[in-house]
Order: sequence, then C-alpha cells, then structure tokens
Amino acid sequence: MIGDTVIQLQNIDVFQQKHLVLSDVNLEINKGEFVWLIGQTGSGKSSLLKVLYGDLHLTNGDGHAGGYNLKTLASKDVPFLRRKLGIVFQDFQLLSDRSVEKNLEFVLKATGWKDKTKISERIRDVLEKVGLRSKLRKMPHEISGGEQQRVVIARALLNEPELILADEPTGNLDPNTSEEIVMLLKQISLSGTSVLVATHDYHIIRTFPSRIIKCENGKVMDHTEFV
Repeated sequence: MIGDTVIQLQNIDVFQQKHLVLSDVNLEINKGEFVWLIGQTGSGKSSLLKVLYGDLHLTNGDGHAGGYNLKTLASKDVPFLRRKLGIVFQDFQLLSDRSVEKNLEFVLKATGWKDKTKISERIRDVLEKVGLRSKLRKMPHEISGGEQQRVVIARALLNEPELILADEPTGNLDPNTSEEIVMLLKQISLSGTSVLVATHDYHIIRTFPSRIIKCENGKVMDHTEFV
C-alpha cells in the first residue's frame, strides 16, 4: 500500500451471486479526497461499495481498503475493516428505542470501548463535529431527518475512520438539508478523512463539484469533474 492511498483496486471484477456486475475496475482514493460515485440504478454503485466494506467477497484482481487486503479478508476481520470505514446509509438505521447518546454508545461498546469517561467524551466530540451537541438526550423520532442523518455521520466518525462510504446519504432529504449534509461531508474530507458518496442527485454534484467516478455498462470510469 502506498502511504496516502486509502482505497486501491487493481483489475478487480465485482460479482453479485454469479452475475458479473463490474469488470476490470481500477481505482485509487487518497487520504482526504472527496469523491462522487454516480451511475444509474443497477449500474453497480452499491455492489462496489459492498466490496469495499467486505460485504461482497473479492475473487478477481487485487484490492485494499483501510489497510486490509480485500481478497484475503477473513470473515472475522470484517468488523475491524468496518472500523476503518465509516458507513452512512440513506435510511439512517438508528435504533429507535434509545437516545442519540445511547445509539452512539452502543456502537462504541460493540467495537471494544470500555472506559465510560472516554466513551462519553468521544460521543460529545463527534456530536460537536456534526453540530448536534444539544441533541444528546433526544430520541430519533424527536429530531428531523437531516438531524438523524447527522447522527448517522457522527456514528460513522466514532472510530476515526480513514474513509467514509456514503450510499445515497441525501436520498430522503429535502434540497436545503441535502446541501447541509454534503457541506458537512466536505468539511470532514478537509480534516483528512476520505469521503466517497454514491448519489443520483446531479443538482448536488453541480453545487459541489469534485472528482467523479461513474459506473456504466459494467465499467468504472474516472472523471475529474462533472461536465
């Protein structure tokens, strides 16, 4: 692995079951990069993300993510890979029966944190980063969709990941809230955490021009910027 390379894929093929979705994929993402991942529904965006976070096994080619070899990745190592990669989904996936604080505490305890003081400090730190320090005690249903997505981003930041993978993070949000979420993800990339955002939202891409990777006709193409 090269020093500042967080994702490195060389000549990989991506399969869903036995169906070839993407072939001969070559991709590098460096520390602190903000990258858009675009393509029509069914073009392979989510499958590519699943390879990166260990949900789809890599059989052909070479791939590294967060310091892990995706080809030789054992099932027992997938949780450790996912600590290096913060994952943000469209549908939030917050635990509805517990507060914002308890949602974040659950993740920290599940990933081996034991010191109550450090847990509390880390939760407050990530909520500060996403502008939600005052929502610590709120239940998910008591906050807006945009605030819930900020909690999800805070959750993704808990273990100081090298990369955040965001799959349609603005899919359930209105345009203004979507822009706020992307601005937040941009800020996170400027602090050194790489961010890869899969989206259908071309308006948001034009608003925040950046490097673009496109899945199309079974291939992955790298564009410098959206035209």
